[in-house]
Amino acid sequence: LGVKVFERTSGGVRLTTAGAEVLRTSRHLVETVDHMAATAKDMGKGESGQLTIGFYTSLSAGNLRASLMEYAARFPKVDIQTIEGTRRSLFAGLERGTLDVAIVTGEPTARNMKAMPLWSERVMVALPEGHRLASNNIVYWTDLKDETFLLSQRDPGPEIQDILLAKLAAPGERPKVISHDISRENIKSLVGAGFGVSLMCEACIGASYVGVVYREARDGNGPSRISYAAYWQGDNDNPALAHFLKLLEERYPLLSNGD
Repeated sequence: LGVKVFERTSGGVRLTTAGAEVLRTSRHLVETVDHMAATAKDMGKGESGQLTIGFYTSLSAGNLRASLMEYAARFPKVDIQTIEGTRRSLFAGLERGTLDVAIVTGEPTARNMKAMPLWSERVMVALPEGHRLASNNIVYWTDLKDETFLLSQRDPGPEIQDILLAKLAAPGERPKVISHDISRENIKSLVGAGFGVSLMCEACIGASYVGVVYREARDGNGPSRISYAAYWQGDNDNPALAHFLKLLEERYPLLSNGD
C-alpha cells in the first residue's frame, strides 16, 4: 500500500491511523459486496428488481387491483411500476421492451407475443341517481334503447361501444352515442350532472361520484361481460415477470390453461 498500516510496540501490534482507515474501508467493501451478492441472488430468483405493468382500466376495484396487491404482498422487494396508456401504446411498449406485461380488455388475439386469457367483468350502467331506472337492481338492455350514452374515446371506450351496438343496434336503429375525448372519471361526472348515462367495466365502480349509481346490465342470457387478457414478450427473461404470470395462472387457472 506504500503506507504503514500497523506498528509493533512492546505491548504487541497496533493499527496506525492509516491502518484504521484501511480496516474501516475494507469492512465497508465486504459489506457492500455481500449486499450486491444478496441483491443479485434475489433478482435472479425474482424476489427483487422491477416489474413494469401497463393497463388502461381502473384500479379502483376489480381483479387487476387484487392481483397487484397480492403480488406486492408476496414480493415486497420488487418495485412495481405502472403505466397507463392506450391499447396501441401498450403494445408498442411491449415491443420496445419498456413494458413487461400489458393487461387489456378483449380475448387474446394473434400477435407476435405471448398472451394469457384472464378474468371477465360485468358491464355496468352508470345512471344519474334520479334516473327512472336507478331504483332497479338490474337494468335490461331493452330499457336503455331511448337513452343518450356518454362514452369515452379512450380505451376501453371503443370496445364498450361495440358491446352497446351489438345489444341495441338494429336495421334502421342505432342508440344515441355522444363520444367525448375525456377520461372515464369525467364521463361519470357528466352522468352525475344529468347529461346522459354511460357504460363501465365493473372495475370502475370502486370510486364513488356525486349523483352517480351503478346497475348491472343484462339481457335474456344474463349479465353482459367484458374479458381481459395479459400480453408479454416471449423472450422477456425478467424473473419478476415470471412470478407475476405464475400468480395470474394461480388466480385464474381455468382460463390460463384454456379449459
